[in-house]
Amino acid sequence: MIAQTAEVRDAHRFDVGALERYLRAHVEGFSGAVEVRQFRGGQSNPTYHVSAGGREYVLRRKPPGKLLPSAHAVDREYRVITALGKAGFPVPRTFALCEDDSVIGTAFYVMDCVHGRIFTDPAIPSLTSPERRSIYESLIDVLARLHTADWQTLGLADFGRPGNYFARQLHRWTQQYRASETEKIESMERLIPWLPEHIPAGDETTLVHGDFRLGNVIIHATEPRVVAVLDWELSTLGHPLADLGYNCMPYHLAEDSMEGFEGGNLAELGIPSEEHYVAAYCQRTGRAGIEDWSFYVGFAMFRLAAIAQGIMGRVLEGTANDANARQRGERARPLADTAWAVISARTPLAR
Repeated sequence: MIAQTAEVRDAHRFDVGALERYLRAHVEGFSGAVEVRQFRGGQSNPTYHVSAGGREYVLRRKPPGKLLPSAHAVDREYRVITALGKAGFPVPRTFALCEDDSVIGTAFYVMDCVHGRIFTDPAIPSLTSPERRSIYESLIDVLARLHTADWQTLGLADFGRPGNYFARQLHRWTQQYRASETEKIESMERLIPWLPEHIPAGDETTLVHGDFRLGNVIIHATEPRVVAVLDWELSTLGHPLADLGYNCMPYHLAEDSMEGFEGGNLAELGIPSEEHYVAAYCQRTGRAGIEDWSFYVGFAMFRLAAIAQGIMGRVLEGTANDANARQRGERARPLADTAWAVISARTPLAR
């Protein structure tokens, strides 16, 4: 039995026989009786382990029920993973996309089951310092590879709206925050006008992941390197430094409450300093440096604070599904406070 799986939740059950018939018809070499288990965790798209004929697959589907028109876009996930896989980027191999709701109730896609390790704590306490160092080197290398991928050649020219990414994102997340606001957070009131007025000059477009962090990659079973990047639900065409700022949030977040390592002894841990980590990214992407670094980190925290506020709104409405929803929702204020502190300090990193 594969780790991190359980019996399929009642709300996420489907006709396994219908799935088996579909896979026999659409996945080359598929055979055997299907067995299905569900991966534990708070994925917005239910994710299943499928085994048959001595082979293992992973199925990601839209959740059942009424959904927002653009949410849970498994077709977009399938498209970007398939394109990147053909270019040799570390993603699972894809097999089939089914947009016919009559098969199992919602659209889904099937990909290879990649084995390895997933670490959710960015301090990776179970490993040695050299292993941590190598994992972070691999992580930044993979992010740089994503941002230097030729998205037009990959057939992803219409995967998003090129340009003006931060202005559009700030407008979107401000609206989302206001729609679910449950209390006045003073630091958010400062961030909401400040960020649009201080978007750095210049613009660029790359493929971005949208949630690039250690917990969304699979590390090789025995080697300290990334073998697959997961959870592409938020991927689009956007500004690469939004991804980088988000990836660097642990440098500014407390270990005890926010899944970070701010204040920790990074040299002892074997984790590169933020300055060295960003410099490694710049070297790999051909940048001389990054102006206005505080903006990118502050923006990432602002966006996450808005998401946390939305979660808290659902908690108070009684519609939250995640058992840890309240804890995640309560992060809105400390995230906003930290974002404003980062911006106020105006750290001239990588200038």
